[in-house]
Amino acid sequence: MTDSTPEASAELPPTLDTSVAHTARIWNYWLGGEDNFAADREVGDAIREFLPDIVASARADRSFLIRAVRHLVTEAGIRQFLDVGAGLPTANNTHEVAQAAAPECRVVYTDNDPLVLAHARALLTSTAEGATDYLGADARDTHRVLRAAQDTLDFTRPVAVILLGILNFIEDDAQARAIVDELMAAVPSGSYLAIAFPTKEVRPEESEAAVRQWNASATPRITLRDRADLESFFHGLELLEPGAVSCSRWRVTPEERDAVPEVYQFCALGRKP
Repeated sequence: MTDSTPEASAELPPTLDTSVAHTARIWNYWLGGEDNFAADREVGDAIREFLPDIVASARADRSFLIRAVRHLVTEAGIRQFLDVGAGLPTANNTHEVAQAAAPECRVVYTDNDPLVLAHARALLTSTAEGATDYLGADARDTHRVLRAAQDTLDFTRPVAVILLGILNFIEDDAQARAIVDELMAAVPSGSYLAIAFPTKEVRPEESEAAVRQWNASATPRITLRDRADLESFFHGLELLEPGAVSCSRWRVTPEERDAVPEVYQFCALGRKP
């Protein structure tokens, strides 16, 4: 969906303000999608002037999701996923990757963007053996997220909690850690946590300039954290190798690691003992 057709506009939720750039739509633009508007493309292009390889960073984040979900299903035996801040549907969504490996997987998505809600039907496809569900909710309302997810997920069995590109929009460190802690407290031993967000590890001055541009022209506001901050979200968990790294270098071959530069998105995967 773009802003060029009257049919598309007629389907948009009444609360959607297309004149203000929004993270889910900017991200969609960087990934080559069509679910964005002029304001989103304008900010996306402005950010790219500061960080020319931001598109590579966005795509590396998606690649981490794919590799992590496949690992969780094929090697860790996980069959349940709670994807918080899922964003707009693109290729290789969590349920598609998981159910391709194990059709019985069950996935719950959450997001608070009205445009994502309008496209939720694309996230509700499922194999006959599995299930997918979608909840329009803010990550800060963890109690509501967990309560609603129980309609689809069995919290007596391990769950993989996915927080990709969401904690960077929670500016307060204490609040961000409280969200992670509450989510992980609700899942049993053997569950997993996947996190990815932009850091200051790569080209910090340019990254800070991009953040200032973003916060001046898009919503919600964004904050950068470093590798140590990323690791701190996994306190009490077993951090899997290779630890907190650039999304472009998580579980890749030595040849790939040498050939692909670090990107702004860093990631990690951990297990609850």
